[in-house]
Amino acid sequence: MRILYDSKLLAHKDPFGTLNPGETCKLTIKIPVSVQAAKVVCLMQLESGEPCGEFPLSLQKQDGPYEVYSGEFQLEKRGLYFYYFHITHASGSFRLFKQGDDTNMEAGDLWQVSVIPADFTTPDWAKGAVIYQIFPDRFRKSGKVDLRGKLEPYTVHSSWDEEVQWQPDRWGKVLNNDFYGGNFKGIREKLDYIASLGTTIIYLNPISKSFSSHRYDTGDYKTPDPMLGTEEDFKALCDAAHEKGMKIILDGVYSHTGSDSLYFNKNRTFPGMGAFHSKTSPYYDWYTFYDYPHSYNCWWNFDTLPTVNKMHPSFLNYIIDDEDSVVAHWLKLGADGFRLDVVDELPDAFVLRLKKRIRELKPDALLIGEVWEDASNKESYGTRRRYFVDGELDSPMNYPFRTAIINFMRKIDDGRGFRDTVMSIVENYPPQVMACTMNLLGTHDTSRILTAMIDDFQGDRYAKAHRRLTRSQWVTALDRLHAASVLQFTLPGAPSIYYGDEAGMEGYGDPFCRRPFPWGHEERELQSHYRRLGNLRKKYKALRLGDIRFQQAINNQISFTRTYEDQTIRVYVNRGSDDWQIPVGRILLARNMLTVAPDQLVLGHNGFCILEDE
Repeated sequence: MRILYDSKLLAHKDPFGTLNPGETCKLTIKIPVSVQAAKVVCLMQLESGEPCGEFPLSLQKQDGPYEVYSGEFQLEKRGLYFYYFHITHASGSFRLFKQGDDTNMEAGDLWQVSVIPADFTTPDWAKGAVIYQIFPDRFRKSGKVDLRGKLEPYTVHSSWDEEVQWQPDRWGKVLNNDFYGGNFKGIREKLDYIASLGTTIIYLNPISKSFSSHRYDTGDYKTPDPMLGTEEDFKALCDAAHEKGMKIILDGVYSHTGSDSLYFNKNRTFPGMGAFHSKTSPYYDWYTFYDYPHSYNCWWNFDTLPTVNKMHPSFLNYIIDDEDSVVAHWLKLGADGFRLDVVDELPDAFVLRLKKRIRELKPDALLIGEVWEDASNKESYGTRRRYFVDGELDSPMNYPFRTAIINFMRKIDDGRGFRDTVMSIVENYPPQVMACTMNLLGTHDTSRILTAMIDDFQGDRYAKAHRRLTRSQWVTALDRLHAASVLQFTLPGAPSIYYGDEAGMEGYGDPFCRRPFPWGHEERELQSHYRRLGNLRKKYKALRLGDIRFQQAINNQISFTRTYEDQTIRVYVNRGSDDWQIPVGRILLARNMLTVAPDQLVLGHNGFCILEDE
């Protein structure tokens, strides 16, 4: 018999999840009588490993073959804490650690608990939202492309259906300087389509004037790329989106600029003296030079992306503090928040300062951070980040959910890993963060989710450019994506659709995940499926804000409930080869349902069912 303790269950830890300063938390552990426990203590420590408290648990009762011990603790200071148990018995003592959802003596991980600020709030409009991510150059073109002021050299595709530029130049570099001409007007003309998917937030990849088509090499933070349109065009887009009940957030790229920029100006494209050509430049101190001017600190060794000194007063003023700072500029034009690119490369002090400023300018502005791991305990560059314990981010990007869904759909995991990942994130994230966490299946940095449903091919660019799913693979991937998107749209958080995923686009990572939207060639049934999912989220608060409880997560079968007040939604996904009989209820959405009878529902392979308790 094992000692029983699961921090995800209220019977063992109450309240569930994160705590506020001074909040009382009750721990309950069940120890086999045969252990003959004499003393049970919870040992708490700081993230540094420094002990910070001992909390005794006392014997409450005997429950069959178990003795039940309970105790309470309070933590007065916000921060990230870890704990384990020390159990003394008649012949000695031992420590008890975490091992998955189980426990283990003398080895394993520590349990985690975060104490977050009591006044930490996130925007209500982002909770349970549906996000639609757009790579602006590749979504839709409307009208004639304005090439005046465009950074050169560049190419413009003659056809929307041409392949993206993937071949390196004669120096072996892929310049990403090919454009299709997608623009603000094109997005604005498709707002009805975007809204039909249940979208409440539009997230735009960078829009500032830049050399490349991805625009992460910022040329001028305050000027939209002329190919996208003018400030007036952007404002018109924001106004039109707001009229349709949608917010717009922008990519904030503040860890580096482009070498071809107003600030660095390596190519002398811009007026004035950039840091590369003059030490008297007002931007010189933004950068770190090793051997001036040709050797300098740059992002991941890309010499086109010189890294900035984020905490330099001049840079802070320009991006955050000035009356017409970068963030102030775009918020005034109509943006509703930002997604921070590579947030782990931005100091905590920078993120906090930016968060405070945007909330001063727009009290309900949203701040999302690019985090690929569990953001509650993220370490970067030897520092534990304080995204939640200091209230820095409203939401991270939720890559762990993506990995868990893909692994389940491809039978790399039989369901237990999926449940563990989901519940670990739900436990570690404050509820106000969890409600607006960006749950993605695809982004501009990943393979298209339809492709990811089949494989993770690692061939070279030539092979990836020419590789497509076979007809049988396509059918299989499409079947899996229907079920995967059900999981995405019914889990806690804010599901995010990467433009074109709902239309059945395929392709491997950059640049093949950035092909133009296939207008006129969409997978219509998949689009309709996404519309139904989006509408279900709008209709049912349980899907947007409800608690989650798993009923089954094994044998390639997953079921859980989402409950809010008196509303309960049940979700079933069957990846197993066997049919699965499930309890009846009012069917909201189903696929591969083999039998529907008054008292019997049966799911086939890759089947799913969303039910409402009657």
